[in-house]
Amino acid sequence: MGQITDTNPIYGPFFGIMGASAAIIFSSLGAAYGTAKSGTGISAMAVMRPELIMRCIIPVVMAGIVAIYGLVIAILIVGDIKSPEDQYSLYKGFLHLGAGLAVGFAGLAAGLAIGIVGDAGVRGTAQQPRLFVGMILILIFAEVLGLYGLIVAIFLYAKN
Repeated sequence: MGQITDTNPIYGPFFGIMGASAAIIFSSLGAAYGTAKSGTGISAMAVMRPELIMRCIIPVVMAGIVAIYGLVIAILIVGDIKSPEDQYSLYKGFLHLGAGLAVGFAGLAAGLAIGIVGDAGVRGTAQQPRLFVGMILILIFAEVLGLYGLIVAIFLYAKN
């Protein structure tokens, strides 16, 4: 057992907890927005072309994946948080905060992009089915923003 020092202050774990919270909160906000926005587009599209509903559900699935990125990082961070007496340093707390913010804000941005593209894409696909492939490509580019945040968060988490 260690002791509380300048490098292991009593408030060190606070930053780790905030990192885990930011990871899941912001990535879930992005996923929720992407799901809601794409879902309204699917509902509007289903009036004209109900046979395309299952094909156009892809933006909703992609938005949900963004929340999984935040969940993974939040679980990793929470599993590594210890008390200050157990050598949880302020440095580690800041690394965990940075990891959570990286994946959280990247997930929020990705979710917003997926929602906007998904809404317009499924409505356009209802009018011109050849737009489907273009919509999928743009959705992939939007999804990869969240993946970039996950990669940076993993690097920050693994840093000692």
